[in-house]
Amino acid sequence: ALAVRFPYLSNLYFCLDRDFENEHRAVLAGRLAYRNRRDDGVRTGLVYKLRRNTHRIEKGLISRPRRDVFARDYIEETAEAFAQLTAAGDCQADEGAQALTQWAGDVLTQYFAAVAEGLDPGADRARAVFERAVAGIEYAAAERAPYRRDLSPLRISIDDMLALAQRRRSVRWYDQRPVPREVLDRAIEVAAYSPSACNRQPFELRVYDDPALCAELGKIPMGTRGFNHQFPVFIVIVGKLVAYPYNRDRHVIYIDASLAAMALEFALEVQGVATCSINWPDIASRERMMAKAIGLSPDERVIMCMSAGYPDPDGLVPYSQKKSLDEVRSYNQR
Repeated sequence: ALAVRFPYLSNLYFCLDRDFENEHRAVLAGRLAYRNRRDDGVRTGLVYKLRRNTHRIEKGLISRPRRDVFARDYIEETAEAFAQLTAAGDCQADEGAQALTQWAGDVLTQYFAAVAEGLDPGADRARAVFERAVAGIEYAAAERAPYRRDLSPLRISIDDMLALAQRRRSVRWYDQRPVPREVLDRAIEVAAYSPSACNRQPFELRVYDDPALCAELGKIPMGTRGFNHQFPVFIVIVGKLVAYPYNRDRHVIYIDASLAAMALEFALEVQGVATCSINWPDIASRERMMAKAIGLSPDERVIMCMSAGYPDPDGLVPYSQKKSLDEVRSYNQR
């Protein structure tokens, strides 16, 4: 009771309890990896810093009214990150890095068009760094900056969405038809559009469709006994704490990855592929087993797992009664 009343005492309560040890280690490993350089010389954190700051600048560009000068606290570090990444040898060859720098370059181009010279020394220094960076590479500003979104009516309605949500069930029995990778990839494309804090997208989907691997990995989470032997597809959703330099962001991987996971399940369902969300317990032995099985680095944490496949037409699914609208929703409650 005292530990609840006085939060600092909770540190003493848990100092001899190792339940949070894995998270503590992963957070520290992520912060270290954020600062360190990869084998190719690129500092890992630069990628996530540029991704985050570019999105912050986008939010400044769309502000109403827009200030004459904004992003003062981070415009210089953003320009420096852009310059370092565009100068890196792997940037032009790596499709993901190239897409990131093209987007950042477009947003920075719009930023320096919006913020006049002479208004802020930091912005002027950043402008000079950016102009030197784009002068040395083949770069042409495109349309990867804030835009007016399409407001034309969608072909799906709220009734369609409700029907999809009601139809999607946690399916545990599958027929053994292979799921085409094109089907999986289309669904993952949808999931990748899920919202993410500062657009960092700190997760990856590790997809396994080899029957032996699916059976091996399907045994590691708890709660799969009796049906894990027949997963056509097994997906491990991995959060990457390397995306964050601060402890305060340690839970963002769970939020962002979960948003993507639900989108993935809906996108598979509309293609006729059923899924089952598989809980991931925070148990050290299970963490070690999965890390060894799929080669996780110390900063990477399993968020959840998912099985997928074409449903066995004779397989049953639980009814799983859901809470009513009044139970899950309130307005203006204080």
